[in-house]
Parts: sequence; structure tokens; C-alpha cells
Amino acid sequence: MAVTSTRTLRLLSLLQRHRHWSGADLADRLGVSLRTLRRDVDRLRELGYPVDAQPGVAGGYTLAPGAALPPLVLDDDEAVALAVGLSAAASTGVAGVAEPSVRALAKVVPVMPKRLRRRVEALRAVTVPGTWGAAPAGGASADVLTVVALACRDGEQVRLAYTAADGTRSDRTVDPYRLVPLGSHWYVVAWDVDRGDWRVLRADRVREPAATGRPFAPRPLPAEDVAGWVRERVSGGPERWRVEAVVDAPAADVRRRVTWWLSVEDEPDGRCRVRLDVDDLLWAATALGLLGADFTVVSPPELTATLDTVAGRFTAAAARGGQRARQRASP
Repeated sequence: MAVTSTRTLRLLSLLQRHRHWSGADLADRLGVSLRTLRRDVDRLRELGYPVDAQPGVAGGYTLAPGAALPPLVLDDDEAVALAVGLSAAASTGVAGVAEPSVRALAKVVPVMPKRLRRRVEALRAVTVPGTWGAAPAGGASADVLTVVALACRDGEQVRLAYTAADGTRSDRTVDPYRLVPLGSHWYVVAWDVDRGDWRVLRADRVREPAATGRPFAPRPLPAEDVAGWVRERVSGGPERWRVEAVVDAPAADVRRRVTWWLSVEDEPDGRCRVRLDVDDLLWAATALGLLGADFTVVSPPELTATLDTVAGRFTAAAARGGQRARQRASP
């Protein structure tokens, strides 16, 4: 790519990053004169980008909203974050969000450089959702998550620095197993080589992770449910409610509706079995109602009472709505 074209893309990226730039700051960032900067701004305008210029000492340049969404220039971390966020949105089953997210993913991921596709695919492959309705949590840097994710996928040991809750810093060598977003944090499930035990590390407390190039033999986690095991370790006690139900629909149909927040297994009679962990049985009742099919509760028995309460509310609401409709229709 020509130097001028490269600089134009760099200018566009800077304008998209901040609301307002002074001419001097932009010229300094690009390493050009103010005259060259003005020519580059004119070139962006010719390409259809609405760049506003304000004269005077306090003036500068602003990328204004246009009639259509222009192509975005993203750095590596922003591109990875966008793809992972779209992937989570595509799995929520929220009306009006999932389908556009899938279409956006179909446009974004294929045009990513190979190195970024590898990071996105690794992060998606080794992430285990932590709880019903949870979106990917924040707090950890994209570099930490993707280094750990690639090592999880490739079975490669990682060296890292870790700061405990009391502020103590330690250097560790770990065999990473999975990433679990839970609440407001990401957690790294890993075998601590030096301590000879499993550990749950908060990803936002991890610093300078680096793959060592040394492979490790996978170990079985001492629990079938990775997310539930992490919740127990983080909260200091077991999850309050572990819900299981048999749904009168094929597993494929249920997975098309909800994939992020529950597990789905085929049953031999064409039905499927779903499991999810919740802090509130009302959430479980809502989740099961979104499956679009009849279901039978396996556990816990307390969920039946919650379903009775929810059914009563809906029945009463339907009766009130019907009564108002009849009153409006009567002369």
C-alpha cells in the first residue's frame, strides 16, 4: 500500500478513536505538516467521510455522523472484542439481536487477518459460560484472554505474574484449561505446576502471560461442570439452584433458540435434556418458558411452586387484558 494511503487509513483510525482532534495534534501523530494534513482530510471527504473542520486556536477536526455507516478501522484488540461480543449476542436468543449479529459476524470474521481469526476462534472455543443470561464479563485485557485462550486450545504451558486479593504478587507456571466469564470478571481455570493443584485465577489480576512452547498432558478437572466448579470456588459455597428439565423438542431446535446460558443433551426419544444454574428460580422459569416447547421439571422440586406462581400471574394478566378488550368493544 502507498505511504499516502496508509497515512489516510491512520488518519481515519485516529478520527474514529476520539471525538475531536486539534490540527496540531493530528499532524504530530501522523508526522506530517498541517498542509499535508489538510490534503489528507480532503482525501477522506472525497471518499465520503464527513470530516468537519473548526477554524481558530481552539479549532480542529471532527468525524461527523454520516448518512450511512462508513467502514471502520479497528486495531487488533478492538477487532477481537467486536467479534467475541457479536458471538455472544448471536447466542442470546433476544429478538431482533441474534440474527443481525450472525450476519455481522459473517462479514467481520472472514475479512480478519489470519492472526486475528486464530485469536477469536480460540477464545470462543475455550470459553465456558458461567451463568444464565451472562454476557462476556469485563475487566481483563484482550491480550491476557487471547494468550490464555490460545494456550488452552494448543495445550501449551503459560508463565504469568499474578496478584492475589491481598496484593501479594507471585510468578506462576500453569497449564491453562478453560476461561469462564462469571459476573463482572473473567476467570482462568488452570493447573498450577508449582503448587501441584487446580487454581481459579481472576484474569484481570494476570499480568504478562507468555506461552512457553512446552506442551502439557491434559488433566481431568475434578468436576464435570466447569462453570459450576468455578462458582463454588469463587463464592465459597455451592450454587443454590441447579435446574434440570426434559423438553419436548429436539436438541437442535433448542440450541437454535438458546446456546449461551444452558447445556443441551439429546434424549433417545427425540426430546432433549437441559441444565442450567441460577441464583433465582424465577430466572429458571423464564428461561424454560423461552424454549418454545413443553417441558417436564426433573429438579429441583421447588421450581414447580415457582412455575405455579408464574402461571398464575400470566393467567391473571390474560384475564384482565381480555376483560379490558371486551369493555372497549362493548357499545
